[in-house]
Amino acid sequence: MRESGEMYLETILVLGKEKNKVRAIDICDRMDYSKASVSRALVKLKNDACIIVDAYGSIALTEKGRQIAEKIYERHQVLSCMLMALGVDEKTATDDACKMEHDISDVSFAAIKKHLRERGADI
Repeated sequence: MRESGEMYLETILVLGKEKNKVRAIDICDRMDYSKASVSRALVKLKNDACIIVDAYGSIALTEKGRQIAEKIYERHQVLSCMLMALGVDEKTATDDACKMEHDISDVSFAAIKKHLRERGADI
């Protein structure tokens, strides 16, 4: 899956934790994208069996979509934590983690998690 699709899934996951229902307009507001852009992305995610949209426009992750979203979200959290532990300010750390979370290998990410856990990080 492309980085943009992962970002949409992560956004749906986060919005779902904050709200009872996730709608396209919520995604537009959070990501600062146009309705047309979000609509195109949601069609692709639906065709890829990552989301379902009910008759009222509520968006939910499928099991496949949830797995992808949770993987990206965990990477974002752990990479942000690592960067802040290195002294990077929170804004820069979260911005950089957002870029890194899509490209880091599973092997490198597992090593970072292990390293942080061994040093007592709550991840």
